[in-house]
Amino acid sequence: MKIIVLAGMPGAGKEEFVEVARTVGYDVVRMGDVVREWAARQGIGSDDRSIGGYADAERKRHGYDIWARRSADKVHAERTIIDGSRGVDELRVFKSAFGEDVMLLAISSSKKARFERLQRRGRKDAPKTWEEFLARDERELSWGLGGLMALADETIINEGALQDFKRNVRKYLVKRG
Repeated sequence: MKIIVLAGMPGAGKEEFVEVARTVGYDVVRMGDVVREWAARQGIGSDDRSIGGYADAERKRHGYDIWARRSADKVHAERTIIDGSRGVDELRVFKSAFGEDVMLLAISSSKKARFERLQRRGRKDAPKTWEEFLARDERELSWGLGGLMALADETIINEGALQDFKRNVRKYLVKRG
């Protein structure tokens, strides 16, 4: 198996990475989708604050690795991207479940670039103001995302044009096999 655990702040380019990964034969497990799936079962709203609050409450109730445990059950393919890990406890779950087949990849971008991307993306959970964006970053960092990214086996910087990033991701994934 080849498992790439993908970490990055909102708007860094994880979704674009995932899109390219699918085209070269990787399966994808998106931890955010797992959170939204569980939230929907509980009747939780789909806005960022509701989903984030639910994810945080579940972490406090069941442990900071709860979303990794729920996501690991969805890994079935030989080559899988696990998108959206937020902390070291989650990485431990994946390493325990999949052993040496796991590598941690960070996607990094500046705050300005990420905010602009989130604005253009236009999803319901996108921050509407710079203050909302900073609050979302603080929440993500409070879950341990910064520490996780610091432990990455490799990092891809995403500051340029989208087509350049996608080309670099494709080369990276083809090289990894």
